[in-house]
Amino acid sequence: MANMNDPKESKRDELVFTEAELQELERARMLPITFDEDSPETTPERAIRFRRVNPPRRSTPNTPAI
Repeated sequence: MANMNDPKESKRDELVFTEAELQELERARMLPITFDEDSPETTPERAIRFRRVNPPRRSTPNTPAI
């Protein structure tokens, strides 16, 4: 993440959305989610088989991961 206290204004301007980009994002929010063969809707059976790519870290070395 960029430091917003950086005195270089050119870097700060790069992080700001243009008005056209904001309008495009707002239009995208209004569109419904469309599922297809490349991105099908997740079924309950699939959700049960889902595994995290990055398992949660253990708080202490002797505690088993969930």
